[in-house]
Amino acid sequence: MEFPSLSDTDRRDLLEPREGKLRVVLDTDTYNEIDDQFAVVHALLSPGRFDLEAIYAAPFHNNRSEGPADGMQKSYEEIERLLNRMDVTDRDRVFLGAERYLPDRSEAVDNPASRDLVERAHAGDAPLYVAAIGAITNVASAILLDPEIIKKVVVVWLGGHPHHWPTAREFNLRQDVRAAQVIFDSGVPVVQIPCAGVASHLLTTVSELNVFVRPQGAIGGYLADVFEAYRKDQFARSKEVWDISAIGWLLDASWVPSVLVPSPILTDQVTYSSNPARHLVRVATSCRRDPIFGDLFQKLGKLAAGEIRPSWS
Repeated sequence: MEFPSLSDTDRRDLLEPREGKLRVVLDTDTYNEIDDQFAVVHALLSPGRFDLEAIYAAPFHNNRSEGPADGMQKSYEEIERLLNRMDVTDRDRVFLGAERYLPDRSEAVDNPASRDLVERAHAGDAPLYVAAIGAITNVASAILLDPEIIKKVVVVWLGGHPHHWPTAREFNLRQDVRAAQVIFDSGVPVVQIPCAGVASHLLTTVSELNVFVRPQGAIGGYLADVFEAYRKDQFARSKEVWDISAIGWLLDASWVPSVLVPSPILTDQVTYSSNPARHLVRVATSCRRDPIFGDLFQKLGKLAAGEIRPSWS
């Protein structure tokens, strides 16, 4: 498939962090584990920085689902549970996503989330930031449905491992390798946040959450409960809350340091190859866990105190 091209100047401009309020949509496999929930809440509690336009349910398949379609449906239902606990009344901007992974690199999986993404990408002059924290199927499908949107969006994706690793085989990426290949090959502006050695810095514990999160109303109790259930009976163990990395970069790019590098070539063997002539992408090199968690904890406290309201309420 042919994709429109961006000039190097336009690409660099889109990949630079921006000041002011950002148009954002969130693409999330919310029931896959216990970290997407924190990211959804963090995004909803940041209306001063984000105009959060929509939330999309992404497919996943692991021991918490019977297949991609079931995983997507369970993610949709988990988004609803989060909104209920935050007293968010608007449900019109939550969309079902793809029920299967891409059959090949040139065929979209048509679905409501991808259609909505195409529509929103073309609305307004400011770029639309796509915070993607699961399999990248919905986003790749939107690009395949309308390649022109690569001029309109910036994809901030938690996926894969650092480019020097012997494998790119990380959960979000390996769920739909063809979709990931579309993302890296199409020329869409990408901010990639690798997992190992980068988002893996975002560690917390049951004890920390019991102090800073559990007391903060219904949503604080829910987040602490799902985390504790995941780490039950595991002595002296911390846990990564990977997905708040994407929200962290969008809130303050200094919290997730990054560099511009040529887009990697993702092979069918799920390894990286390189070509210095490829278009540029931005790749995170680290995460500053304290300001990211600190921002989330403070906003949960303000929500419980009635000092802020979540988006859509």
